[in-house]
Amino acid sequence: MGSALTRFRYIAWIVGVVLIILMFVAMPMKYIGDDPTMVQLVSPVHGFLYMVYIVAAFMLAQQQRWSLKRTILLLLAGTIPVLSFVAERWATNHAREAVPA
Repeated sequence: MGSALTRFRYIAWIVGVVLIILMFVAMPMKYIGDDPTMVQLVSPVHGFLYMVYIVAAFMLAQQQRWSLKRTILLLLAGTIPVLSFVAERWATNHAREAVPA
């Protein structure tokens, strides 16, 4: 359980930070400041990292034998700013509860 959970936790935080930068820095620069440079740089990075997030979340969900509904919610959490942090905490708590003491 440890390595899949650790990978997911790291990528969830990274995706969350990059998505916050995209939504709250790059997008305002594009639409308010009329400068699309930051969006052009950050968008592909977030897209790639989100694909890594999908793989890590799916591997964790498969390892934990979570339901399809729980898995889909976890996968979608990387698309909403700040929600990946909540999903990381939720997944960590659920994964640790599943481990016998």
